This record gives sequence, structure tokens and C-alpha cells, in this order.
Amino acid sequence: MLTTLWLLLTFAVPVLGFYVSISCPHSKKCQRALLSNNDIFLHCNSSGAQWDHFLLQDETRWYNHPPSVSNIEVMPEGSILIRSPLPSQTGFYNCRDKKGIQVVQYEIDFQDASTLHITHRGLGQKPLKNESLSLDGKELIFTYWEPWQDCNRCGEPGERKRLGYCYIQAPLEKPLPCWLYLGDARLWSSRLRPEMQVEACNVPCKTFPMSDGAGVTFDNFELSEESGSAWLTCLLGSIYRPIIWEANNTPLTWQGQLSGQDVSTILDPSNGGRRLQVFQPAIYRCFVQQELVARFNPRPNPDMLEILQREEAGQQQEAGQVRKGKADSILKGLKLLLLVGTVLGLLGVLLKLFRRSRSKRSNQMLLVK
Repeated sequence: MLTTLWLLLTFAVPVLGFYVSISCPHSKKCQRALLSNNDIFLHCNSSGAQWDHFLLQDETRWYNHPPSVSNIEVMPEGSILIRSPLPSQTGFYNCRDKKGIQVVQYEIDFQDASTLHITHRGLGQKPLKNESLSLDGKELIFTYWEPWQDCNRCGEPGERKRLGYCYIQAPLEKPLPCWLYLGDARLWSSRLRPEMQVEACNVPCKTFPMSDGAGVTFDNFELSEESGSAWLTCLLGSIYRPIIWEANNTPLTWQGQLSGQDVSTILDPSNGGRRLQVFQPAIYRCFVQQELVARFNPRPNPDMLEILQREEAGQQQEAGQVRKGKADSILKGLKLLLLVGTVLGLLGVLLKLFRRSRSKRSNQMLLVK
């Protein structure tokens, strides 16, 4: 109950630990490539901070978060929360204090997660190769890889992933995230996209095995009649964190999905498997950083439930009839035994009387002699 209450409160009052947070030193400018469709928290340690944002693609600017930007929320301590950022929100985010002095500036490239290129080392799949941006070959497109995330399981085989971002480097210049470099340029290339690489891992548990506590139990789910599937969301999950799903205690892996072995579920690549599409009823559990955070139980089909109840009632009736038949057989057997016992008893009495009668007659014959 307390876990569910805490989860509900996180919707009303966002908690810093709930989201992936990006910070930058005071009075500095920080440049980052991130992924769209994944919540992010931009830190600014200034109460009553004022934010302005310049979008590169359409060259628009806003101040102090107008109501029209529905997915951006300014927090009381000055930071901003961007829910499911869009690629079009790539740009500059400036935080100023009450006096108008700049506290921090973020230059963020929200790269399109829907174009994510996924590879698995265990399947021999290779990441994207470096390419030239133009025919003259002066600018180079390459992938900047972040460190590997932790293994999503401990004490048994699991998987870990790392994210790679599209970068462009011009001669004698520092490399820049692709869309911070291109700005509003209308350019398309299959190489201008982020990556995710996955590999198998097996690490010992530092303190105890994967948590199997109460977690958060959600309402039962049911498959849609139209699509024959249902979407499950691991609320604490993120592409920036280790996630693993289980179906009836069987782990669902990226290797199984990318190889085509797992066909009853689909991990959503755009959020690192935070969302799971299921096509069969089962008990699904979600672990984030090796901690159980969600459990989903299938809602029984009413028609199927009625059939099962009828079958159960029929089985009970049949079992009752079998038990009654067995009881009748036992009773008949007991009656037969009683009858046999009675007959044998009578025969014994008659035999006794017959022996006594013969004994008396023989004595009488002796006396006469």
C-alpha cells in the first residue's frame, strides 16, 4: 500500500531520483546528446530561476515556460523536467537567477530514438561505420559511445547496453552532436542516427540476488481484441538505466528479440525496453537496476472464466458421483461381509449343536449295553 502511494505521489510531485538528471557546473556551458522520448531532468540550483530556450530547427525562442510547451515543467528549486522530449526540441536551454545572471547553459541534441540502430554482440551484429557528411569528405560522421551500463541481472546470465550518439567532426574543430552541428539544415542520411549496442553479461551479486520483494502490483491487464496485444509500462524504467522483463519468471532478452526467437513479446527500442508489447497472457515483472518495480497480472476472460467454472463444477460433480459410487460399493461389500459372517456364525452354532446331540446318543447306547 505504501509503495503504491509513493508511486502515485511521484506523478504529483516529481522526485529527482525518479528521473535521469543532467547537471552542469555553475556559470558553465554544457553540451550533451540525448535521446528523444525519454524523460530528462536539467538541473539548475537557483530558486525562482528563469529559463529561456532557443530551438535550432525552427529558430524559435520562449521565456519562462509558456503554457503551450506542455511537456516542460519548471520545478520549485529552479530545475526543469522535460517529459518525452521531441527531436524538434533540440536547442539551447539557459537558466538565469532572479537578477537575470546566467547560472548554467545547456546545449542539448535530442536525437530521434525512433531511428535507433540496435546491434547485439552475441549475434555478430556490427555498429554503424564512420561516413563522410559530404562528397568532399571534410566532415566525418561517427558514433560517440557512452560507457556500458550495469548488467541488468546478477548471479545469473543477463545483458548490458551502451548508448551511442551521432557526432560530426570538421577539420581542426571539436566534434559536435549531429543536429547541434547541422542546426536547421534540411539534410537526411541513414548515418545520422543514434545507436544502442547490447552484449551478454554475468556478474556476481554484491550484497544479495535480484530483489523479489513486493514491488508495485498494477491492475490486471487484458489483450486488446483489435490488436490482440497489450502495452505494459515499467514506470521507473529508462533507456539510461538497466531494465529487464520476465514472463512467468523467464527473462525476455534483446538477443531473443533481435534473433527472432521471442515472438510473443516486443521490447520497445525507443525507450530501451521501458515499454513491453505482449501478445499472450502471463505474469510479467519488470526489474530496474536489479530491483523489482512492477508486476502485471493477466485479467481473466469472462467467457473463459465461465467455461472454467463450468468445467470445475462438472469435475466436482463427477468426483462426487465417483465418491458416491465408491461409498455404495464399500457399503455393499460391508453388507456382504456381514451376511457371510452371520451365515458362518449360524453354521458354527448348528455344528456345535449337532456334535452335542451325537455325543449324547453315543453315551446312551453305552449305558444300554
